[in-house]
Amino acid sequence: MPQVHLFISGRVQGVFFRMHTHKKALELKLTGRVYNLDDGRVEVFAEGPEEKLELFIEWCHKGPPAARVENVEINWQEGERQFQDFRITD
Repeated sequence: MPQVHLFISGRVQGVFFRMHTHKKALELKLTGRVYNLDDGRVEVFAEGPEEKLELFIEWCHKGPPAARVENVEINWQEGERQFQDFRITD
């Protein structure tokens, strides 16, 4: 199962980006983690079917209404099924 590792930059902290990302991942039945980085970016690991990950990435380019996404760095890799669910972490 594929995994995508994303770094999302722009106005993505303080706008409930992680909460909305969590909701979208659950909607798409993806597993993984989302968390804020000290440099202002959001980092995401997500595993699931490729077509669902593509939809997820498309959403991450927009984010929630209050966000202003400037860049999404996308790194595809082979998933290790290391996640049982999708969680917001610190």
